[in-house]
Amino acid sequence: MRKHCAGFGLIELMVAILLGLIILLGVLQIFVSAKNTYLAQNASAAMQEDARYALSKMVQEIRMVGMFGCVETVTPDATAADFIAAQVSPITYVTTTVGTVTTGTLTLITGDVGSSTTPTWTILTDCVTSPSTVSAGAKTATGMIALPIRKVIYTYNSTTQQLLTVSGTTQSVLISNVAAMSVLFGMAADTSVGSPITSYTATPASAANIRSVRITLTLSDPNGRVANQTFNVVAAIRNRLP
Repeated sequence: MRKHCAGFGLIELMVAILLGLIILLGVLQIFVSAKNTYLAQNASAAMQEDARYALSKMVQEIRMVGMFGCVETVTPDATAADFIAAQVSPITYVTTTVGTVTTGTLTLITGDVGSSTTPTWTILTDCVTSPSTVSAGAKTATGMIALPIRKVIYTYNSTTQQLLTVSGTTQSVLISNVAAMSVLFGMAADTSVGSPITSYTATPASAANIRSVRITLTLSDPNGRVANQTFNVVAAIRNRLP
């Protein structure tokens, strides 16, 4: 009488190993997919946070453009000869393209919004009788109100994909991975306060007609986990609102 063999044979063992590998690969696929989703969400959140930080800072300063307090006519001293031109055009955006490199420079002449740095100019006035004067740097005078004014410069470079702040000859990176930046100005038909915005343009004919600024930033993920994201914001110049 023949004995029956018990246990696993080679074929059963190979089938078991194959099934185990299939299950393991399925688990690994789920893990990799979950990790990629996590990394993509983190990258997207980082882009949104960078855009929020940069745009909120720029909006805060744009709102204060041309805020010279109660002053209408200012006499600059020998240290502030460049103030009058800045007062006439308190906001500009200039782009230059050389080959494939595009550089954009946004310049704001704005009331100081809590910066701990030394202002570019200081207007001294009593808003009543005494002539208003402006000097470079921080100044004070007895019986006078000191109005600090700052010149704020933002520079975008398409090669480095960085948005920088400029202070004197020093450049500091505000945010990186900026694939594109555009600035449009909301223009009123005339210079009267309360005149509505009729159009947006990148090249305003008159700085006095600017009522708002629309900034568009396109951010990219250097690791390519998510598609480029575009963020827009419109900031009104408060000193020119009714």
